[in-house]
Amino acid sequence: MTYAPMMVPGPRPNRTLRTVLIVVGALLAVCCVVGTCVGLWLYRSVKDSVEPVRAATTAFIDDVQAGNYPGAYGRLCDRVRDTMTQEDFARVQAAQLKISSYEITGVNVNNYNGRVTGTVTVQMVQQATGASFTQGMALVREDGQWRVCQSVTVPSRCRSRSGRWPGTP
Repeated sequence: MTYAPMMVPGPRPNRTLRTVLIVVGALLAVCCVVGTCVGLWLYRSVKDSVEPVRAATTAFIDDVQAGNYPGAYGRLCDRVRDTMTQEDFARVQAAQLKISSYEITGVNVNNYNGRVTGTVTVQMVQQATGASFTQGMALVREDGQWRVCQSVTVPSRCRSRSGRWPGTP
């Protein structure tokens, strides 16, 4: 008589590695979804705070460019309008060289102790000379609207298309 060995089941496969990989993959997927949602929310909130400042600056420059000085004057803050009449503003703007084109290169919005301000950097080109210059415009929020409160020309970048300073041969 021969002895028949008894069938013993093989060792159970170790599935710990597979379980750990599935859990890590699921956590990674959840983190990616949450990160994407937070990033989208942050992008929209920043865009929502910056876009009105950009629009107010664009409207002001468009009014000046079109010669609509009363419209541009209406977009100035109270502090500037208190120091300059509409006629003075129109006279000063009419005496300046016209702008042929512009590009908004930077927008910044600050909230410091509840006072919300904006700064816009604009690259402009003069129509007569072709000179390019950078201008910073300060805006404040008054009565729920953004208003231009100061504009500062940055002369260090004021050059014509030929690379020379305006007015030099």
